[in-house]
Amino acid sequence: MGQTFLDKKVKVVADYRERKIIRHLHNYDCSIKESNLKVGDFIVSDRVGIERKTYQDFVNSIFDGRLFRQASELKSNFQNPIIMIEGRKYFGNVNKNSIRGALASIIVDFGIPIVFTSDEDDTAGMIFTIAKREQEELKRTVAIRGRKKTKTIYDAQKFLIAGLPAINSKMSTTLLKKFKTPEHVFTASEEELKKVPGIGEKKAKTIKKLLQTVYSDENE
Repeated sequence: MGQTFLDKKVKVVADYRERKIIRHLHNYDCSIKESNLKVGDFIVSDRVGIERKTYQDFVNSIFDGRLFRQASELKSNFQNPIIMIEGRKYFGNVNKNSIRGALASIIVDFGIPIVFTSDEDDTAGMIFTIAKREQEELKRTVAIRGRKKTKTIYDAQKFLIAGLPAINSKMSTTLLKKFKTPEHVFTASEEELKKVPGIGEKKAKTIKKLLQTVYSDENE
């Protein structure tokens, strides 16, 4: 952290915690500046920020809500954000439709392209290739930027609603616009929910089942 670029053409700003990828980047003809990045893991031009995730972290981030927060921050701070998913190894059972739904939301709702890589070296190679194209072919400069948006009560409300089954960030906004408060969303009847564009009968049933099922610690 704090060092300057070496005298090489292609430059990459890397979050200092991405040690494994930084090690592989040293095999490429680029200068690496380590920094404590607030948004994204790598910056390769004034408009491109990259969030790198292993496949397991990608899956985990869907269910703990990090994925959509990070996507929102990337979109707010970079003209051309990218999410890079590395490998396909995940230990645990997960519904494939949940994975597909999250991918679809990132691509369609946020407009962020997703790049899949096979391993750490492949990730480093792709980062270098994007940086090389941005800086040498398109003559873009590198600038450290990006601050996490201050979380407002409205962000917290959307995050709360997005925790419901099959509800992404865009749909959470739709529900809040319709019912005005999270409390009204949770207390809405199945009939009221299924009338909301994009919800329908199946999602409405799933949401009400989650909200009305009595909790039991026997399932822990």
